[in-house]
Amino acid sequence: MRFLLRLIGYLSVAAGFVALVIDGARSIANAGLRFTPVSEVLIAIIQERYQQIQPAIERNIHPWLWDPLLLTVLRAPVAAAALLLGFALLWLGRRPQAAIGIVTRR
Repeated sequence: MRFLLRLIGYLSVAAGFVALVIDGARSIANAGLRFTPVSEVLIAIIQERYQQIQPAIERNIHPWLWDPLLLTVLRAPVAAAALLLGFALLWLGRRPQAAIGIVTRR
């Protein structure tokens, strides 16, 4: 399980750096700050199903989950979201630290 978490974490970190380079090149070309939000990537990946996400979440889970939380995530830059997700998965998939140097006798 740790291997899978680390693998997905490394892939996510790599995707975050690629998105960062693409956004940086686009910002230089446009002479202004430009970043790709997560919503644009989801629209490109799942196309028609993107419009079905909001009603499904509001109907099946809770309406407040969509408006404050998920809209903020969907407006975030892809690079930041991928990097945060990747580093979190790498942290979850790390090896446990050895208990060397801890006194167990009293």
